[in-house]
Amino acid sequence: MNRIARHVALATTALAATALGASLLATQAAAKEIKVCLIVSKTGPLEAYAKQTEAGFNLGLEYATKGTGKVGDDTLKILVKDDQFKPEQTKAKAEECYGDDKADIVIGATGSPNTIAMLPVAEEYKKIMIVEPAVADSITGDKWNKYVFRTARNSTQDAYAAAAALNGEASVGMLALDTAFGRDGVSAFKEAVAAVNPKAKIVHEEYAAGNTADFAPQAERLFNALKDKPGRKVIAFIWAGPHPLPKFVDLKPERFGIELAPGGNIMPVMAAWRQFAGVEGGIYYYYDFPKNPVNDWLKTEYQKRYSAPPDFFVAGGFSAATALVTALDKAKSTDAEKLIVAMEGMEFETPKGKMTFRKEDHQALQPMYHWRIKKQTTETDFLELVAEIPASALPLPIRNKR
Repeated sequence: MNRIARHVALATTALAATALGASLLATQAAAKEIKVCLIVSKTGPLEAYAKQTEAGFNLGLEYATKGTGKVGDDTLKILVKDDQFKPEQTKAKAEECYGDDKADIVIGATGSPNTIAMLPVAEEYKKIMIVEPAVADSITGDKWNKYVFRTARNSTQDAYAAAAALNGEASVGMLALDTAFGRDGVSAFKEAVAAVNPKAKIVHEEYAAGNTADFAPQAERLFNALKDKPGRKVIAFIWAGPHPLPKFVDLKPERFGIELAPGGNIMPVMAAWRQFAGVEGGIYYYYDFPKNPVNDWLKTEYQKRYSAPPDFFVAGGFSAATALVTALDKAKSTDAEKLIVAMEGMEFETPKGKMTFRKEDHQALQPMYHWRIKKQTTETDFLELVAEIPASALPLPIRNKR
């Protein structure tokens, strides 16, 4: 090779190296860290719910990112905050996430009152908030703003599942938490009963604090209101936390021909009901009901790591994570306005199958389940599926003012 040819070759190699270096630098500069806050009640009466949500969220991220923890070239950084189940703390944590931590998205919170307290923060900062697992209808109703999306089911979806367990003529008494969750739940149940089974009628309502020790006064009023009514006589519960069902059983409602219809709950709570074979209700998730590849993966991995089946709020946390990754991948941006466009009408895979964010109020449309306690049970196998209630059979009213 002559001298001129050697100089040309060296120059070409140098230019190629420079171009490669510039390309690598550009790639490195383009990749960024996406900050996401998960706000849960790691301390307080709903600690078990929070623990499940966090575990499910981590597994959902693993599944959705194929173990990389990345969306494209961007790395997800998850900041977990404990709001101590105090609404003022939830709001402060959301402000801390968006303001101090510069989080792109906030996910939470465990309780409905807590979540309602932080909704205005998303609007103030103009940032996306994914609600999981709080269910009060007002979250995607009159308290809603356009930055709020909910993967959790709402009170009306719960109510339709519970109403499906009523057949024919029935007189129903309600016992609910004296919170937004409880009162929204009763309102939703009334609507659901009217839509699903007009032969049923709500004849009495009782509300109580979550730390109530003695339910005898509420039970007496419910028994008196129901005992002479026609059709099935049922007490339905809208409850979160330690459940009053066993205390009501001790008061022997069967003396008046009254049945108890608890809503779905976490497995440790429902396992305590195993002796009540035949009791029916509605539920958001039970590990053995959904039949799809995502739930199969979750059941296998959760059993492997925790030596137990995945529970109620594990599935919820998982769903929030897959919604997050799907949205970021679709929008190719953390800009809230671009995310809103991407997320409205967006379908995403969950342990319950496909969910869809409804465009009008950003509520995730999803199936629910009608269950019955089996006659033969174990500590982890105690429910049988009566029917899956598809999302198409849940005509949820749009409650926001968009």
